[in-house]
Amino acid sequence: MTLPGFLQAPPRHLFFTGKGGVGKTSVACAAAIALAEAGRRVLLVSTDPASNLDEMLGVALSDAPRPVPGMAGLSALNIDPEAAAEAYRLRVLDQMGGAPETERATVREQLSGACTIEVAAFDEFAAILAGDMAGFDHILFDTAPTGHTLRLLSLPAAWSGFLAANEAGASCLGPHSGLKMQERRFRAAMDALADASRTAIILVARPDRASLAEAGRSATELAALGLANQRLVVNGVFHAAGTDDRVGQAIERGARAALDGMPETLRRLPRDEVPLRGFDMVGFEALRTLLRPAAATPPTSSALVAAIRPEVPGLEALVEGLAARGHGLVMVMGKGGVGKTTIAAAVAIGLVARGHAVHLSTTDPAAHLSMTLGGEMPGLRVDRIDPRAETKRYVGRIMETRGRALDDAGRALLREDLRSPCTEEVAVFHAFSRVVAEARGGFVVLDTAPTGHTLLLMDATGAYHRQMTRSLDSAHAAGRVITPLMRLQDPEHTQVLIVTLPETTPVSEAAALQEDLRRARIEPHAWVVNRTLSGSGTRDRLLMQRMAAEQAQIRRIEKGLAQRLFLLPWQAEAPVGLDALRRLSTDGG
Repeated sequence: MTLPGFLQAPPRHLFFTGKGGVGKTSVACAAAIALAEAGRRVLLVSTDPASNLDEMLGVALSDAPRPVPGMAGLSALNIDPEAAAEAYRLRVLDQMGGAPETERATVREQLSGACTIEVAAFDEFAAILAGDMAGFDHILFDTAPTGHTLRLLSLPAAWSGFLAANEAGASCLGPHSGLKMQERRFRAAMDALADASRTAIILVARPDRASLAEAGRSATELAALGLANQRLVVNGVFHAAGTDDRVGQAIERGARAALDGMPETLRRLPRDEVPLRGFDMVGFEALRTLLRPAAATPPTSSALVAAIRPEVPGLEALVEGLAARGHGLVMVMGKGGVGKTTIAAAVAIGLVARGHAVHLSTTDPAAHLSMTLGGEMPGLRVDRIDPRAETKRYVGRIMETRGRALDDAGRALLREDLRSPCTEEVAVFHAFSRVVAEARGGFVVLDTAPTGHTLLLMDATGAYHRQMTRSLDSAHAAGRVITPLMRLQDPEHTQVLIVTLPETTPVSEAAALQEDLRRARIEPHAWVVNRTLSGSGTRDRLLMQRMAAEQAQIRRIEKGLAQRLFLLPWQAEAPVGLDALRRLSTDGG
């Protein structure tokens, strides 16, 4: 059976990237299995903080290569950001030799931020590219959603400029003198990624306009970083079985229109199309079928079900309940690609339609609220936490306050120190804190970045909370400080909505996110299951197979995961624009 073009004479490294939810992990796993079955020694690496590689392969993974049982020649590992950061801290502290304990404690505190976690994870990734895994014929990288990955890939250039102007001193990555080795390794990693004889960059997208537009932007940004050795994989292409099914025809027509209108940057790339399957991509049997055109039979039989809609309330009921509160922060969270931006926009518009003023914002570097809304609405204020703008604002404020009493040399040194890429993390956190506090007097709806990136922001929130409470005497702390974390923990102030799709892996990832939130003493308000086919009326056999699987996932959520559950049905056309979004939150679409 013929494999797709990107697996015909592939280079040693295959780097899979794309918008969240497009199936990067499925495609990467299927490619790894195909290469292993061809007799190659293959290592599959996840760089995603919210990786689900374990579940898909059915094996518990760690930060060291582990053979995958039942698949000769295949090993896998997860780069654990927390473990990588701790190993990084120990290496930096070891380089300090006999430095006083007070100085070592200061450096450890500097190394506690989310920026350290990100760069330490990239350090592990760079080590693999630099040749630490010489025993493998192919190394496949399953990356975090695009915005997060682009941020990581831009770090080597950012650090090179920062270190060139700062030979001494310290930052959130420790003493600058200890960073030169990392700088050289980062450069070597980028050289390997940019070399077409060693690496292919696989852009994965779905056949819809938003996904392809995101892939087009990514292609341009990656090329600007020197990574022009790209290919496109369009995953989940659907072909209706007949002409008499309205739903099937609408899905196929929408996909074809999106492909016909894809950005020119993508048209120039070599392209493979992967068909939609009627079952979840979990386990070897399912993954084997993904890239093999002749293997269309599901690995297990699925009973076809009647096209019924579960008795679960829709988005309009959720918005009614939120509106009754009168104010609050509504945080929309979940894995990339599940429709967070659509849900956040629909909730915000629904609240405005019920007479409330709403501030709609986003922390997602790849979010495009304006494209989703398609217009302006009285009572709705829309913006985004722009890392560059927030960093500029933060640097200006620090120069005005801390720099006011310094001489010219001192101000120059302070400005150079603020060029650290870690300054962006601090600036974004301060902007996030302002948004959290704003919800005391009105409604704020926050569309968050994909799960892994958001959890890093939550880590920063927790670190700030611990720092503030430690700095105040316990007898005087009560009533004197309310940290952002305390507001997120308060159900009268914050309602967290977890968005997922009715599929095994997204539901498992949503459950893991909920556990992370609960460990931070943040209890999610509700789950929203997006794009449910149940009730659509389709009689297409493949779509009915998917519908049977999704109803099992809805029952799974109802029976133990969500305190409150709401469904948003599949839409024949993507809900873009004020009118379409208003219908979702007033009559369920």
